[in-house]
Amino acid sequence: MGFRLRYGNLLSHIRLRQRVISFNDLVRAETSGRRRYRLRKIDYYRLLAPYFGARTREQVLNVLPVVAALALFQVFLLRTPLDGAATIGLGIATIVLGLMFFLDGIKLGLMPLSENIGFGLPSRSATSVVLGVSFVLGVLATLAEPAIGALQAAGKLIVRAEAPLLHGLLNDYSIALVGAVAVGVGAAVVLANLRYLYNIRLKTLVILTLVPALAMTGYLAGDPLLAPVLGLAWDCGAITTGPVTVPLMLAIGIGLSCAAGREDNPLSGFGIVTLASLFPVIAVMTLGLIVAGNGAPVAATVKELSAPGWYDDPAVAAAIGAVRAVVPLILFLLFVQRFVLRAPLSDRTRVYYGLAAALVGMVMFNLGLAFGLSPLGSQAGEHLPSAFVVTSGVGEALYPYWIGLVLVLVFAFLVGFGATMAEPALSAMGVTVETLTDGAFPRRLLIRTVAFGVAAGMAVGVTKILFHVSIAALLLPAYGIALALTVFSKEEYVNLAWDSAGVTTGPVTVPLVLAFGLGLGEAVGAAEGFGVLAMASVGPIISVLAVGKWIDWMVERKITAEETEMA
Repeated sequence: MGFRLRYGNLLSHIRLRQRVISFNDLVRAETSGRRRYRLRKIDYYRLLAPYFGARTREQVLNVLPVVAALALFQVFLLRTPLDGAATIGLGIATIVLGLMFFLDGIKLGLMPLSENIGFGLPSRSATSVVLGVSFVLGVLATLAEPAIGALQAAGKLIVRAEAPLLHGLLNDYSIALVGAVAVGVGAAVVLANLRYLYNIRLKTLVILTLVPALAMTGYLAGDPLLAPVLGLAWDCGAITTGPVTVPLMLAIGIGLSCAAGREDNPLSGFGIVTLASLFPVIAVMTLGLIVAGNGAPVAATVKELSAPGWYDDPAVAAAIGAVRAVVPLILFLLFVQRFVLRAPLSDRTRVYYGLAAALVGMVMFNLGLAFGLSPLGSQAGEHLPSAFVVTSGVGEALYPYWIGLVLVLVFAFLVGFGATMAEPALSAMGVTVETLTDGAFPRRLLIRTVAFGVAAGMAVGVTKILFHVSIAALLLPAYGIALALTVFSKEEYVNLAWDSAGVTTGPVTVPLVLAFGLGLGEAVGAAEGFGVLAMASVGPIISVLAVGKWIDWMVERKITAEETEMA
């Protein structure tokens, strides 16, 4: 089996039997010329092992901490074995491989196309065309988010009689729900790009977006039919800001910022995550009002009325869902590159490999989500109450009430803290922030501040489910505090705090926490188990803004002391 390489400078410096070349070199190489070089099996191993080994190790480090915490907590502290442990383990392994391929596909395939559009489109097209392309990309990128599939799996755990409108949105209107979330992100991208073009402060946009979102929250909370939708709506804000949406939309935004002559603004990349988190919340609440207004939250779907078919198999459904999510985004990017930019695609072999890797990775991730992450999170949530109360199948609580309750909350806190500390995107943001603030906001301080906010938010979210607290009673005061801190904070800290909330919700954490919350809600008889992600998102906003105010106070105090000494 041979592999053709271009005969030129590359091969003049590389001897395949004596030196290991990187896999990226292998992908970039194009078939041309007539000279054929045959690789032995050991050569393939030397080529591929470093590439796949490093990426697999990275994903294992991202996935293993939170997965191991849930599994060990259930086995040793809740004294309950894992049901289907082998299947769950295989599913987690599939998640690791799927994320490896998917994230590499984003880097090699989707990102180069997005960067071409971001830097080439503003100079070749009218602003209206740029905004239109941005809107469509926002919609399609949301549909391609790995965690978006967790919404459809969540619907199976909601009892129609207890929350008919919520059950209807997740099951009967699942396509409309995902569409509303995607349209919300698309609108957020358009507004973020207008901000880049006209230099609008993020603080202004946050206030103008958050106030109506909180007003709608208060209105829905007063209606028993609409109130269960609130947790879902605010959780959707966390689901949308993942590894697809954020980098693709930043590429467009930075290109527009450069076209507008603001490429020297160090904060030009901030803001898209914030708006992409808030707009879907408003979109889902609006959809809930529309469906409730139609008076048909319990309408049956065609699928429910038909006999089960081959497409109902979980593996087949995962593959079909991946194709539907990724292929439209790929085709649209290629269409814009070919017919709007009218520019040739450089390094085509590398880009095509990336696009294929993204598709394969999405299929594997969906399979792992169905057979690994979702069952693990659901089981942990279902068995959690047995630590301090009597549940079905358990003769007595495992621990005294207050000890068990504290144990549960500490566990939720540690899971949130550990998962956030392991988030690579947060570490990258910390380096950027430390540089932009000249060391006033160190990287480690930012990471710990965000991790503490997420952990505290998760603990509060679990408390909401355990004690059947209204999500509005937690969200309104929390976002009220965040809004007040936003008004009195500097613009750079506002950008940082609101974007840090979206960075922490990765493709593993979101479906795992979602399944965990829903399983917990089912175990304690709650109408729904949403809201943990919502509280985990507002927590870091408050913590980062508070630390920002503390840093300002420390800096002013130091300056005052120096001036006093000089005097």
